[in-house]
Amino acid sequence: MELKLYDSELKVMDILWREGMLAAGDLAAVLNRETGWNRNTTYTVIKKLIVKGAIQRTDPGFVCTALIPKEQVQTYETKELINKMYNGSAGMFFSAFLNEKNLSKEDIDKLKKIVESLS
Repeated sequence: MELKLYDSELKVMDILWREGMLAAGDLAAVLNRETGWNRNTTYTVIKKLIVKGAIQRTDPGFVCTALIPKEQVQTYETKELINKMYNGSAGMFFSAFLNEKNLSKEDIDKLKKIVESLS
């Protein structure tokens, strides 16, 4: 399932991925500390994520649980970026990424292993 999540929705998901299941009140408290959101803002975003099928709410306690893994969203967002900014060309994306020249030796070695495993 491919699912577009907006920045505000990703903030909620990031906390659930990091913390696991949380009561909505606890989620609101974390978002208030980290972003300054009020409780109503958090609850509005939670409702949107429930409708999208990204999280589920269980009672008692309005406990929120992520239904989609972070890796699934990362894969979708990466595809969207490549399609939007590089006309769908992964080669152009990697070329631009590699030309930044701020990769460590360790990063370069990891990338080499990934490319070699594709052959």
